[in-house]
Formats: sequence, structure tokens, C-alpha cells
Amino acid sequence: MSTPVLDVVVPVHNEQHTLDACVERLNGHLSHTFPYPYRITIADNASTDATWQVARGLSAAYPAVEAVRLEEKGRGRALKQVWLASDAPILAYMDVDLSTDLDALWPLVAPLMSGHSDVAIGTRLHRGARVVRGPKRELVSRCYNLLLRGTLGAGFSDAQCGFKAIRKDVADELLPLVEDPTWFFDTELLVLAERSGLRVHEVPVDWFDDPDSRVDIVSTAVDDLRGVVRLRRALSAGSLPVADVAARIGRGRSHRGLGGQLLRFAGVGVLSTVLHLGLFTLLRPGMGSGQAANLVALLAATVANTALNRRWTFGVRGREQAVRQHLGGLGVFALTLVMTSGALGLLHLWDAAPPTWLETAVLGLATACSTLVRFVAMRRWIFRSEDAPSGSGQPSPERAEVVEVVR
Repeated sequence: MSTPVLDVVVPVHNEQHTLDACVERLNGHLSHTFPYPYRITIADNASTDATWQVARGLSAAYPAVEAVRLEEKGRGRALKQVWLASDAPILAYMDVDLSTDLDALWPLVAPLMSGHSDVAIGTRLHRGARVVRGPKRELVSRCYNLLLRGTLGAGFSDAQCGFKAIRKDVADELLPLVEDPTWFFDTELLVLAERSGLRVHEVPVDWFDDPDSRVDIVSTAVDDLRGVVRLRRALSAGSLPVADVAARIGRGRSHRGLGGQLLRFAGVGVLSTVLHLGLFTLLRPGMGSGQAANLVALLAATVANTALNRRWTFGVRGREQAVRQHLGGLGVFALTLVMTSGALGLLHLWDAAPPTWLETAVLGLATACSTLVRFVAMRRWIFRSEDAPSGSGQPSPERAEVVEVVR
């Protein structure tokens, strides 16, 4: 056969009873709907039943089917090994139970073949998706994806749907950075893709949950939480070269989810507000002047706020441009000072000697009113250059080859 345009990997572990029907159905669908050469790769990761014998039989029966045997278990490990070794420009995978309607396969890979997108995922959480599954799995899935938005700034809607595709050149860049060999593999790959300025395309899917699924939800959730913590630390420490990847194949702007940024900004805001009001309450009796106490407390809280938002909310590390960014934070400080001082001035016009608790309450209200302005200033001005690593935005040679294949 000629070199395939699409390589669909089916990772399996102890699936001797379902593998035959799955591969026959997938092969029949591709032969009738996909107009280019394709390959189906069965990745048997350490099965202890007759799965490997079934896989070899399918490989012998169908020219487009290949079988690969791995001696260690792990879906992520299997995908990483097969994708790195593949010669196809478009790589995909799907679970052996075929819970996703195969009619979504062409919409999944078409944006990658045209060069429009870099990674594509099926999503069960889009309003256009049709999903049949229990309330327990639905709740766990939604909570997990909400957690990803808050902790990692994820912009994609469904991390764990077993229906994904990626361009080969992108896989070659990202897969060496992915550490998890099991279920967190998907999430880690998607977060790295977004942080590298790559475009993730989402396809609403029809999903029918497999009632015979053997995935342990509790242990998988614990492993995923550990993965989130590890990945968050690595990104915060700057040990992952996502900026370098963005410079080579990114589209000129890294993706940082607005929802995740808002959540982290709100958390930093709560901490800095507590610091501001706490310092004001402590300093006010000794300094004798509410304006002076507010100035000192607000300055200290602003420096802490800028440092925390720089590292946590917007993911900026290192000392480069730190001075400029802190000066920008002080500019926001000046605006906040005007608003809070004005609020105190108006209060004193109304009551010449208000109690400290009332001054503190007025300061809290004025600070809350300045929060939106502070966030916009940080996102659009102070940390703008770090949120958009420079990349050419031009298609890589590999992407151009994919576009040419489609034409």
C-alpha cells in the first residue's frame, strides 16, 4: 500500500471479545468514506488474554490493518510509541468500544489535513453533542474539565473523550514533552498544545457510554489530580519549553483560557484584598491618618498582587521585563489609590470621624470596583508580550505538505 494519509490507532488491553468487531466496523467505515490511503494500527499494550492473537489475525486479513505489541500497559504509552513511529501526516486514535459515532471522524481530521488546525478532539460537552451516559460519569467529567480551566487555564471543553487527532509534525514536537503513560496523557498533550500557541479544533460528537467499561473512576481521578499538580508545577517553573515550540510551529499567539485566568485572578484578588484591608486595620490607629494608612497598605498589597498574578495567573517566569511589569502594576496602583482615596474622601465629607470598620468597608467596595479595570490592564497591557510569544504564524513545511496532500 502507498504511504497512508491517516493512521488511526486503537489502543487495547485484554479486549479479545470486542476487538474483531471494532476493527471490522472501523475498516468498513474508512473504506467507504475516507478517500485517501489509511492505516488502522492496533496497539496491544500488555494484554494477558488472546487479544494479541486476534490483532495478528486482523492484520493478516486486512491490508490496511497493522498490529503492534507493547510489553508495558498504558494507553498514553501506546499512543506515544505508535505515533512517533508512524509515517502518516495525520494521526488519530479512538477507544476500542467505538462509543463515538464514526461519522464524526471525517470532521475530526479534515481541519488537520487542510492545515487549519493542529490538534482535533471530540467533545461530549458541546451543546451540539448528543450523549448517553450515567449522571455519575457526567458529573465527574464536567467537574474535571472545570478544574482544568481553573488550574491550568485550559481552553478545550473535553479532555478525556477517547476520540482525538493530531498532525504528525505537531506530535513529533509535543510527545517528547508528555510524561504521563496512562489516562492523563490526553490532558497533558492538549495543555502543552495550547501553551505552545497551537490551534485545537473541537467536534461535537454523538457518544454512547459503554456499560461494560472497566475504567476505575476513583483511581483514574486520583492519578489525574496528581498529573494536574505535576504539570502545573512544571509550567510555573518554566521547565517545559513551550515558548520554543511556539516559536517553531506556533500560530503567533499562545492560548490562555480567559475563564482560567479570571478564576486565578480572583483568587489573587482575594488574597491581596485581605492583605490590604488587614494592613490598613493594623496601621490606621498608629498612623492617625486613614489616607496614609491606606497608601502604605495598598502599596504593599499591589506589589504582592503583581508578583502573584505575574507568576500564577499569566504564567510569566524569569526576570526578563519584571521591572517594566512591576512599574505597570504601580500604574494600576495609582488608579486604585485614586479610587480608594476618593471613596475615603467622600466618606469623610459625609462623616468627619467615621469608625474604622466603616472606612474598611468603603475601601473594600472601592477596591472591588477597580478589580475589572486591573484585570483588563494586566491582560491587555502589563503582561501582553508574555501572553503572546512570537511565532511566525506561517505554516510549517510539514503543515504545507499536509495541505498539498489534500489538494
